[in-house]
Amino acid sequence: MNNKKIDFILLFRQILLIIGDIVIVNVAYLFSVAAENFAGLSEMMPMLLGRAIPVTASYILLYWLFGLYNSMWKYAGIYELMRCTLAGVVGSVLSIAVDKIGAYLGIFNMGNFKPLIYVTSMLIIIALTGAMRLMYRISRHAINDGKEFGRRKKIKRVMLVGAGDMGMIILKELMANGFRKGRAVVFVDDNVSKIGQKLCGVPVKGNCENIPQLVEQYRIDEIIYCIPSASAERQRQIIEIAMGTGCSLKKTPTIEEMQSGQAIGPKIKDVEISDLLPRPEVDLNIEQCRYLNGRTILVTGCGSIGSEICRQVAKHAPEKLILVDNYENNAFDVMMELNRIYNGSLSIFVRIGSVQDIGRMREIFEEFHPDIVFHAAAHKHVPLMEDSPCEAVKNNIFGTYNVAKIAMEFEVKKFIILSTDKAVNPANVMGATKRVTELIIQYFNRKTDKTDFAAVRFGNVLGSNGSVIPIFKKQIETGGPVTVTDPDVTRYFMTISEAAQLVVQAGSLSKGGEVFVLDMGEQIRILSLAEKIIKLSGYEPYKDIDIVFTGLRPGEKLYEELSLDEEIAGRKLTANNKIFVTPPIDFSDSELESALEKLKTADPENVRECLKEIVPNFTEVPD
Repeated sequence: MNNKKIDFILLFRQILLIIGDIVIVNVAYLFSVAAENFAGLSEMMPMLLGRAIPVTASYILLYWLFGLYNSMWKYAGIYELMRCTLAGVVGSVLSIAVDKIGAYLGIFNMGNFKPLIYVTSMLIIIALTGAMRLMYRISRHAINDGKEFGRRKKIKRVMLVGAGDMGMIILKELMANGFRKGRAVVFVDDNVSKIGQKLCGVPVKGNCENIPQLVEQYRIDEIIYCIPSASAERQRQIIEIAMGTGCSLKKTPTIEEMQSGQAIGPKIKDVEISDLLPRPEVDLNIEQCRYLNGRTILVTGCGSIGSEICRQVAKHAPEKLILVDNYENNAFDVMMELNRIYNGSLSIFVRIGSVQDIGRMREIFEEFHPDIVFHAAAHKHVPLMEDSPCEAVKNNIFGTYNVAKIAMEFEVKKFIILSTDKAVNPANVMGATKRVTELIIQYFNRKTDKTDFAAVRFGNVLGSNGSVIPIFKKQIETGGPVTVTDPDVTRYFMTISEAAQLVVQAGSLSKGGEVFVLDMGEQIRILSLAEKIIKLSGYEPYKDIDIVFTGLRPGEKLYEELSLDEEIAGRKLTANNKIFVTPPIDFSDSELESALEKLKTADPENVRECLKEIVPNFTEVPD
């Protein structure tokens, strides 16, 4: 549609509104006079006609000034009705002034008008002008509903959990979209005083415990959780109840997301498995991350966790942020995202290169002289590293060695590496290489007092590349089955945000040589995780989507550990009561150097034996 056509339509609508208002004003006064003195109506008709033009013109001019002809009436609400009311009141006062002026000039004399006529006409004008504009909105919704009914055999029926401000916002959003995203048919709320009431015609029928019965009674297709202020524990309880209904689940942003600007408007999003962690998400002390302000920060590896570290670092106003990755697409995506968020105010640089190439790393350090390094680059897929153990050694061990060595040469203030719970009593090559990297940072920490070297050890990260969650989701999208290695396999889990914040905060807490560990609560059964993801997707496990067991993969354990036996005795809480620090385990530097030299020439046949010389508790799980 071209601009001329749009302008014509807008002008046509304004003319229709003006004509309607002219009729309303004159009919209102005519009716008011007739209601007051019907017998004398014929005598007063010449005076009514005489004042019609100036009074009507006054109202039309007043309505124009109040913006009643340029509002989008298909979205009319309380604000528009208030303007109609105010314009009607002012218009009534103005009409009295017009009558007084007309009488003074002898043009027309309305001396027989009683005050009640002005009051009655004012109420009629307010009611009819408001109704005429609301009728436009109602007719548009009726037309949209008709179109929607023609497009769909069934409009999604929605239950809103929480009859508060956020529930009302979501209700209005569904209405404003012509119910294309669903029609709210019932509220539930734990506030007893709200039960039995209605919000915009939608009843509040029970509390959250009544969700299963109300889902059946109202034939609900989707449940939207609208209580951002609820505690994490209560949120999990409600979502668990809703999951048992088989409905698809959505939620609104949390208060923290809205305050931080991560969520713009009440965007409805899917309930994620992280919302069901059997512990509250760890609240890390962001204030302790001010050491990043004005610093040059370098991050190696821009995968799921490395990119989140970049996001966390960016919040603390670094002077420069350097992204180093061997895979240009990841680094490019993060750079574009941060440039968009910070509108180019953050100095971001991308350098492509492999941590295995010590010459390239030295070039990058020479160019930027970073103050702090977060080393996230690593091969992390357990089964793949079992098949390519020498590549794990090259990238994880010697890549870390290269970057740590150069960091020491350039007197970097902080050097933090990412480790894993698989490094504790490792049962696979990946875990063993990560344990070696922990030893390497302790080795370098003893060689200098200019750089604080530290490692951060954590469990599985929900939603990270290659983790079980994306795999399960893809399997569900294709109709299943969902594959689980063993019904008893358990893992520690944390969110990507937690992992990144822990790494960033470790830089603040580090004095050199530590391995930081997060208190991750209890381990979670992978089978239970699979069942919950299936339910969150709106299916019934074993009925709609089957779960099959494939057996433990090479190098995979039934459960993981967070600390070595030797570390547990000396493990201490840090300033953050959810972060532990383990003391360095004594080892011979010369023996480590000798073992690393031997590992450089290892081949697929003897690489595991070479690793065991450095990590004696590396015990492979038999196939």
